[in-house]
Amino acid sequence: MRSDVVKKGVTRTAHRTLFHAMGYSDEDLQKPLIGICNAFNEIIPGHIHLRDIAEAVKLGVAAAGGTPSEFPSIGV
Repeated sequence: MRSDVVKKGVTRTAHRTLFHAMGYSDEDLQKPLIGICNAFNEIIPGHIHLRDIAEAVKLGVAAAGGTPSEFPSIGV
């Protein structure tokens, strides 16, 4: 799977260590990592609901057998 590039092999030991430090288990790392970009913030009224949407998406990714990984985006 595409996310194996950052998870598998001797050269990715440091990457796995960081994933474990963030709370990912070995089981989590055997599943595909699915990135979820979220522009939630507390200063743009139109973005306040995005936290709830991202949480729902993360639950869906986990239910489908993936490991969700949320990352931020700027709000305009």
